Formats: sequence, structure tokens, C-alpha cells
Amino acid sequence: MPENDCLFCKIIAGDIPSTTVLETDTTYAFRDINPQADVHVLVVPRTHHEDAEALAKAPRELADVISTGVAVAKQEGIDAAGFRLVFNTGEHAGRTVFHAHLHVLGGEQLGMFGRPGH
Repeated sequence: MPENDCLFCKIIAGDIPSTTVLETDTTYAFRDINPQADVHVLVVPRTHHEDAEALAKAPRELADVISTGVAVAKQEGIDAAGFRLVFNTGEHAGRTVFHAHLHVLGGEQLGMFGRPGH
């Protein structure tokens, strides 16, 4: 069920424009408007789940999101060199949109993540 004030629910509904990368019955993938890598695509479940923790309670949808992320990496041609799949959950992870979404990142050498020196 969509949330009325959810940015990603509005994107899925077509109320806010996005650049579609891949669509399935259960997922929608689109280009991030503030890319952090040469390829930066967001994969969202079509049903609203607040974050990855909530999405984990729907294992089939979680699997669909991850499968779509892998399909995006192949479609974008970044699967051979390597890519990163990331969920940001919670304040310390930097989550800014409260609809579960998977970041597909690649197309360049990605740096280490986490705190400097770790």
C-alpha cells in the first residue's frame, strides 16, 4: 500500500518523474538524481516498506529487490568488473527516504566504506 507522503511511492506511481532503468511486477529501478558513482541506480519494492529491516519481514519482496539489483548491474554492464549493493537503514547509515531502497553502485573503482582507516 503506498504512503501518501512517500517520495518513492510517488515516483513509482508516476507522480514524480524519474529515469527508469528496469521494471518488474514487484520492483522499480531508476537512476539516482545525486549519483555517488558512475552507475548509481535505486531499486525499490513497489509496496511500501519503511526500510530494509521492515522489508526483511517480506522475504520474497526482499529477494526480488536484490534480484533486480543484480539484473540492473548486468544491464548496465558493471557486473564483470564488480558492483556494490547497499541498503541504508537508520539515522547513522544516512537514510534520507523512508521507503526501503537498494543502491546499485559501480562503473568505477569504488573506495572503501565506513570510517576512515577502517
